[in-house]
Amino acid sequence: MVKMTIDGNEVEAGAGMTVLQACEQIGIEIPRFCYHERLSVAGNCRMCLVSMERAPKPIASCGMPVGEGMVITTNTPEVQQMRKNVMEFLLINHPLDCPICDQGGECDLQDQAVGYGLDRSRYKENKRAVKDKYMGPLIGTIMTRCIHCTRCIRFASEIAGVPELGATGRGEHMEVGTYVEKALNSELSGNLIDLCPVGALTSAPYAFNARPWELKKTESIDVTDALGCNIRVDARGPEVKRIMPRLNEDVNEEWISDKARFSCDGLKRQRIDTPYVRQNGKLQPATWPEAFDAIAGKLKDLKGEQIAAIAGDLADCESMTALKDLMGGLGSPNIDCRQDGAKLDASVRASYLFNSSISGIDRADVIVIIGSNPRREAAVLNARIRKRFVRGGVSIAVIGEAADLTYDYTHLGVGADTLAELTAGKGPFAKILKDATHPMLILGAGAVTGQDGAAILALARDLTEKFKMIDAGQNWNGFNVLHNAASRVGGLDLGFVPGEGGLDTTGILAGAASGTIKAVYLLGADEIDTSALGDTFVIYQGHHGDAGAHRADVILPGAAYTEKNATYVNTEGRVQRTQLAVFAPGEAREDWTIIRALSETLGNTLPFNSLREVRARMVEFNNVFMNIDDAVPAAWEKFGEKGDVSNEPFQSPISNFYMTDPIGRASVTMARCADEFLGSAERKTGTDG
Repeated sequence: MVKMTIDGNEVEAGAGMTVLQACEQIGIEIPRFCYHERLSVAGNCRMCLVSMERAPKPIASCGMPVGEGMVITTNTPEVQQMRKNVMEFLLINHPLDCPICDQGGECDLQDQAVGYGLDRSRYKENKRAVKDKYMGPLIGTIMTRCIHCTRCIRFASEIAGVPELGATGRGEHMEVGTYVEKALNSELSGNLIDLCPVGALTSAPYAFNARPWELKKTESIDVTDALGCNIRVDARGPEVKRIMPRLNEDVNEEWISDKARFSCDGLKRQRIDTPYVRQNGKLQPATWPEAFDAIAGKLKDLKGEQIAAIAGDLADCESMTALKDLMGGLGSPNIDCRQDGAKLDASVRASYLFNSSISGIDRADVIVIIGSNPRREAAVLNARIRKRFVRGGVSIAVIGEAADLTYDYTHLGVGADTLAELTAGKGPFAKILKDATHPMLILGAGAVTGQDGAAILALARDLTEKFKMIDAGQNWNGFNVLHNAASRVGGLDLGFVPGEGGLDTTGILAGAASGTIKAVYLLGADEIDTSALGDTFVIYQGHHGDAGAHRADVILPGAAYTEKNATYVNTEGRVQRTQLAVFAPGEAREDWTIIRALSETLGNTLPFNSLREVRARMVEFNNVFMNIDDAVPAAWEKFGEKGDVSNEPFQSPISNFYMTDPIGRASVTMARCADEFLGSAERKTGTDG
């Protein structure tokens, strides 16, 4: 620790801290524009000037390391005048756009100008004008407002790993852009909007839609992937206007993916807002009693083994709890939450969790990625791996498709044969694994979806145990499964898997095709092959008119994640909850309430009437649901099944990052991104399944 004096107070600061950080830790706010705690120090703006004893001139506190005996003053008239002078320089060329600027109300420059700005300028020269740059369909640019803080450049190269932004020219002629006019190709590009301290980079889809003080802000959870990023939903009236990140150091730090941020316009398109019943081959609007009676009339003559249910990727834990109890009351063991067919073992929690935790990536010294493209499957987690890579001292290997992951890695091979060789200790990377102190394995969910999925899971477990990736003494478990569906871990925790003698997703579809399954309940399941359902009676409950709704015989309108108080469990097993930000449109209702109402019509009334009672029932299934916002470690047990594995290359299940769920496929913004970055050939589906 270093002892120093700040504004007459003796304080202790950690070695390596900057003067700005030392001031912040004792509650002294230092104005800044270029400095950001997650980016390298640039020292461009000079707004953070302070006085240091015996220094010949003021110092930039963001770039000055603390030193023993240092004496700093931050609030003298001289310091105040320095900052006013800097502000005057910054505003020389800044346009008077505040009344029509989308950043108004959330602008750092605007806020600091209140404290340090003048009511007039001594400069009479014409303001400079800079041509706006094209950065893609997500980021709107008004580059005349740019104050050259370079936050965007540093984020693109350091965090996103896409060094496509830079500065050309010098002094007054400096311009920030992409060198050649092109879209910024990053799944995290929307974070540039939050980082920009002025209105130079704004949200193109949100532009001129609302002012920040008009919006109702609701803290919630993102469900577009399995990471469970913490978000804030900003809404006006019945419409979600934008999605913003929330700080959570253990999950997403302060970043979210472009899909999480910009797909929200899909929440108001292609919505199912009333029940439908198929009559004479066509879906017709119906009332709730009519829809329930149509279901009851079909199910009353069926045996339990002739009925099945599949939960989709966006299903919440409350609705899966209700549906599991409903199917149990009907005598059906045919339920599954793994609509991709993953051979995951629901009886061993450690077999399907990201056991190291997301923040545990920071401790890893060797990372082996198997059958996954984390840049497409969990963009924020991929940025965390890159953060670890940039810090140094880590070796990364990939078994699967070779792709640009934004960091260097050793490509060991493409399939299970390479995994078997590594498990046997063959190859030079086996030596690196053996010498590691915190080795980590990341198994993509797509690697275990084939017929040999259980055998691959067993191979991954053998690799974990052979190279001692589990160290109870250091509280370390290096076995990790990276899911891509928000509902998957919650469904497995609830035991939403086949009961004794029951069929999994593959068996349900085969049974529907052969005629042994007469009715299938799809709880937002849109990623299955609906053509395999044959003549089966299909009940679809969901919020968008996607694949499942097109095939349905009865449609029950549910609520999207922004329209309900619901529980989700992320890939590391952290139980989190969304909050109702807007009400569901039309006749749509929260999903568990629909199933509860249907159970009365079917004569199997479920034993709960409130959200509190449903959540109590969830705890009966698994007590992890008592620990909200905590990732509870799981006990290590045997899992997987030994067997032959194919030599087919591992493939990421996601080919189109922007359209992996019904909300993304309904989003105009995501369609524009897919056109820009993928072309029409890859737009059709977000998954390969």
